[in-house]
Amino acid sequence: MTEYRSPFLKLLSERGFINQISDPDGLDKLALEGPISAYIGFDATGPSLHVGHMMGIMMLRRLQQGGHKPIVLMGGGTTKVGDPSGKDDARQLLTDETIGANIASIKRVFENFLTFGDGPTDAVMVNNAEWLDELKYIPLLRDVGRHFSVNRMLTFDSVKLRLDRDQPLSFLEFNYMILQAYDFAELSKTRGVRLQMGGSDQWGNIVNGIDLGRRLYGAELYGLTCPLLTTASGAKMGKTAQGAVWLNEDMLSAYDFWQYWRNVEDDDVAKFLRLFTDIPLDEIDHITSDAGPGINEAKKRLATEVTTLVRGSAAAETAAETARRTFEEGALAENLPTVEIPQTELDGGIGVLTAFVTAGLVASNGDARRQVKGGGLKVNDGTVADERAMLTKADLTPEGVIKLSLGKKKHVLLKPVA
Repeated sequence: MTEYRSPFLKLLSERGFINQISDPDGLDKLALEGPISAYIGFDATGPSLHVGHMMGIMMLRRLQQGGHKPIVLMGGGTTKVGDPSGKDDARQLLTDETIGANIASIKRVFENFLTFGDGPTDAVMVNNAEWLDELKYIPLLRDVGRHFSVNRMLTFDSVKLRLDRDQPLSFLEFNYMILQAYDFAELSKTRGVRLQMGGSDQWGNIVNGIDLGRRLYGAELYGLTCPLLTTASGAKMGKTAQGAVWLNEDMLSAYDFWQYWRNVEDDDVAKFLRLFTDIPLDEIDHITSDAGPGINEAKKRLATEVTTLVRGSAAAETAAETARRTFEEGALAENLPTVEIPQTELDGGIGVLTAFVTAGLVASNGDARRQVKGGGLKVNDGTVADERAMLTKADLTPEGVIKLSLGKKKHVLLKPVA
């Protein structure tokens, strides 16, 4: 492990965030001289970011903890183009109104991680539509496009992988890397930004920005990437069989968010504690060691710490208590995720397979049938044996709900409403 002198790079290195740095010695020296401004870009393709974005968000948090200024760059402009990195198909084009609403929704999450304000190390959020929307095509081609080699652009993974798979790459998407590079140059000129950070899949785009900033303005810029995060078994972070693990509370309940972290693989617990919590490293070593409280307790601690950071302490405590009552006491905890259905559906009876699909516990009736054959579905803690069974008012608990369970850890309350 490289020995860094600056608190910022030491912190990133110790907690496992560093994959590549364009000039490690130069950036380390710069970080020692005083507060530096650095940014990470986030496109507004939806109303919420997900767990897969947390590496970037935590890097900005570490930056601020190290005495520097984080800039959250929202891609109001680049979202209109779409980043082709890691994609086989073009993104759906969004309207300005939808992009604006998405940015407003996403901003709420960052306020839990960063301190925003006007001070030298306070975070700010900017929107690249401010300058990208004002660009004129011919001047952009003449002043910026001439610095990009098409031969070199074709070698970048975001382009090469799409072409290798014989998937179409539109001219619109091909311009994405130019616009992202322009962001770095623009931020260096207008806000004194010296560092762009991101995932390792963004390395080529970041290097383009470093080069463009030097060519346009003589700026000395730096790039830093973190590893692309996968689980111990190789799965991509932030995705489950039921869909994305959203950060916004209106997209995913605090209980389900807590459960995601409670159910991580044993081999990931120590790594995730270092990356996604502020627990001191020596304490992490203890709680994940043989002398610690045990792997399940360490997972609960991870789940509660991350949920506290993303959703607040009250939501985390409620989620943890709901899990305890559900699993340790077998109680019907009122804070379990609830899905409402019309009362009339129970009057006539709703198929058990349809009920589990409606609750979001399985993706389809076929998936539900497979779970029934394996004994994986339960209604009010009783195993479903007949895939043709119907749920009616007779299945309501005294609390007026029907408890649906997938395995031992996923529960939803089905609640009829008039």
